[in-house]
Amino acid sequence: MPASYAYLGPEGTFTEVALRTLPEAATRELIPYVSVQSALDAVRAGEAEAAFVPIENSVEGGITTTLDELVAGAPLMIYREVLLSITFALLVRPGTALSDIKTVSAHPAAQPQVRNWLKNNLPDAHWESAASNADAARLVQEGQYDAAFAGEFAAARYGLVALETGIHDAENAQTRFVLVGRPARPAAPTGADKTSVVLWQRDDHPGGLRDLLGEFATRGINLMLLQSRPTGAGIGNYCFCIDAEGHISDRRVAEALMGLKRICLQVRFLGSYPRADLKPSEVDAPRLGTSDEEFVSAADWVARCQDGRF
Repeated sequence: MPASYAYLGPEGTFTEVALRTLPEAATRELIPYVSVQSALDAVRAGEAEAAFVPIENSVEGGITTTLDELVAGAPLMIYREVLLSITFALLVRPGTALSDIKTVSAHPAAQPQVRNWLKNNLPDAHWESAASNADAARLVQEGQYDAAFAGEFAAARYGLVALETGIHDAENAQTRFVLVGRPARPAAPTGADKTSVVLWQRDDHPGGLRDLLGEFATRGINLMLLQSRPTGAGIGNYCFCIDAEGHISDRRVAEALMGLKRICLQVRFLGSYPRADLKPSEVDAPRLGTSDEEFVSAADWVARCQDGRF
């Protein structure tokens, strides 16, 4: 397997900045790809060891392009996550004034994060989506658009200047990025972990989603992401992307996944991996009755009952 990481490029994306915070990134060749799909396909094809892509932001939730790529195609697995605080700069060619700007560009996920700023400062500007924020900067450099929302650090890379900085509609906005590889044994639990899965219902019926969520709720497992995505099989046909607290080696998580496997048409395991927002010492103790010790004790009691030793 090549000692390389694919990432959403080109150079100068927030994705690249977040990737470089991983210690192991210093020992890998970092290769930019034009889209999330092409970065993940490079892993599937064995051209890269892993891919680093955005998956969620605190303003709009899950990034559908990434979720859809993880839902479809050959299975992949998440191994790490990184949180990065996001603020945008308005990048333009030298000499451009705010009044000159008629077109702006950025990744679609950026638009909800700068919508109010645009309304107040460039109400007549036409928005054009780009494959990434850095790609939008490249297109401004080439003269296709007047301005791009991107990281201020991308200005020098593309010969642009930051006309405005610190642009964001929501304070403390963050984007979550994940390192994705081919399926393998999950890393050992750290005590502050997250498990990601995709669920498909067997059929559409009243209370169907409640049945799925009940497998987590009855075991005291908190959910951090729940997003429906269309399956492509027709209107009203959806699968559910879920991030849950805990590791697959935790008894409560393993039993929840077994319960889901029994009642779902399909379950795709996307990995158990360390959380980026908490240290193990900051994680609350499991709810009463949901610790590994209590699961073991309950299973032992059932076995003794079966043996007539109760």
